[in-house]
Amino acid sequence: MYNPAPTEHPVHEAIQNRWSPRAFADKALTPEILRSLFEAARWAPSSNNAQPWAYMVATKDDKENFDKILSVLVPFNASWAKEASVLAIAVSELNFASNNNPNRNAFYDTGAASLQLSLEATTRGLVVHQMAGFDPEKARQVFEIPTGWEAIAAMAIGYPGDPKSLPDQLHQREIAPRSRKPLSSFVMTGKWGHTSSFVTK
Repeated sequence: MYNPAPTEHPVHEAIQNRWSPRAFADKALTPEILRSLFEAARWAPSSNNAQPWAYMVATKDDKENFDKILSVLVPFNASWAKEASVLAIAVSELNFASNNNPNRNAFYDTGAASLQLSLEATTRGLVVHQMAGFDPEKARQVFEIPTGWEAIAAMAIGYPGDPKSLPDQLHQREIAPRSRKPLSSFVMTGKWGHTSSFVTK
């Protein structure tokens, strides 16, 4: 079950259908599908082709490692993410491996890889809910993340479930209309705050 974005202009259906639900079906992802999701992440663009991303991943049937990821989520997120088929933590390399200079685009590039994974998931009838609500330092300890790398986001991956399976408050959020800022508020030309002319035509 998807909750398509009410777009004002045409976009690809993978973008329109991509969303971040909290209800997941009790259905496992095959290794073949998982490989394709992370292959999509692999081919994301990155500054100097540094590819500064890594993922800690656990499937629900790998209880030990799945529970390790659950343990670093804030309690609210853990309460629903435990139903997902797969959990992951996205990690960024802060310096370029080639010269050890700071990579100011590391988080940006890791985000691009995660979005590319999310869009690939959407084309396969899956959903991905990315989360800022986790403890990065606990993740470093639990997963022995080395110095020079930083955990930046968690994600729950799986097939969409029935919103009615959620507690009432979350159920209402799940079925609520989706909204975004208008283009006129963030697409600018010439100077800050000056909306681009093509937006207003």
